[in-house]
Amino acid sequence: MNNSLKEIAAAIKNSSRVLLCGHVVPDGDCLGSVAALGLVLEGMGKKVVMASPDPLPENLLFLPGAERFYTGGNGAGAGMDFDTFIVLDCSVSDRLGSFKKYLDRQLAVINIDHHMNSSDFAHYNYLDPGAAATGEILTDLIGIMGARIDREVATCLYTAIVTDTGSFQYENTSPETLRKAAMLIETGIQASRINVLLYEEKPFQSIQVLGAVLDRMKISACGKVAWSVVEKAMLDSFSAGVEHTDGLINFLRTLKGVEVAILIREMDTGKYKVGFRSKGEVDVHRLASRFGGGGHMRASGCVLSGKLDQITEMVVGEAVKEVSQKGTGG
Repeated sequence: MNNSLKEIAAAIKNSSRVLLCGHVVPDGDCLGSVAALGLVLEGMGKKVVMASPDPLPENLLFLPGAERFYTGGNGAGAGMDFDTFIVLDCSVSDRLGSFKKYLDRQLAVINIDHHMNSSDFAHYNYLDPGAAATGEILTDLIGIMGARIDREVATCLYTAIVTDTGSFQYENTSPETLRKAAMLIETGIQASRINVLLYEEKPFQSIQVLGAVLDRMKISACGKVAWSVVEKAMLDSFSAGVEHTDGLINFLRTLKGVEVAILIREMDTGKYKVGFRSKGEVDVHRLASRFGGGGHMRASGCVLSGKLDQITEMVVGEAVKEVSQKGTGG
């Protein structure tokens, strides 16, 4: 069941002690949404714990409230008897990581998301695949709640929207998306400074990993699929972490003629996260769904287990089929 935003606002209004959480390997939309709603709820007098299953990426530590996030599920709200669990930007419950256990507790669970394959695992669900970002949904929700969007909240919401739209370059950017972004900028936030912090202050490890990824990049015979691999040994050699792989797949996609980019990242022995990106007609959500994953038409992913060479051959083969079908009008 998909509730209305008014119903979601009413459910939140009835809360007192709230746990807010996003998905594993958090991005700008995830963390910006959690921080924005957390600050708003605190302003309404509610007790709030903001949480993340994984550590915050270095380039998002500027977010207001970032220093107060609980990570990894340890000690979140110690001593607090939560009555509400709000899940943001998380398409399936497994992506809550260690915080999934809170779904089994006697809490009112509220799920707000914009992914195409989102599941309604909560008591209250608002799922809008037409929204460019969960932060875009929250901008509306906060208005319905009658709360004020100050500069700190606007900074979080703008970060959520700008990151999930690729700085307003992706197809999910609608006129309404730009109107919301303009409204947030009108609060007095420094949009240009936010963009610098997000995209022009990369840790040295990120550049090292990028060089290695580009060095290992391969291109299909048709020239329309590019892919590369990130293994744990590579990250270890640079003293890098998962956060230093953020955005790397987009460099593969920028290659002229490439329609689908694939980045395969080793998560654990025999377990790999596969990311898909498209810049044209190919629906990579459909591609990822073949492997039990999902996401958006232009950005999606899945997790596969097995041998790296076999996984690579399989996902690249399916991507080549997909671009070939598009090229022949299929």
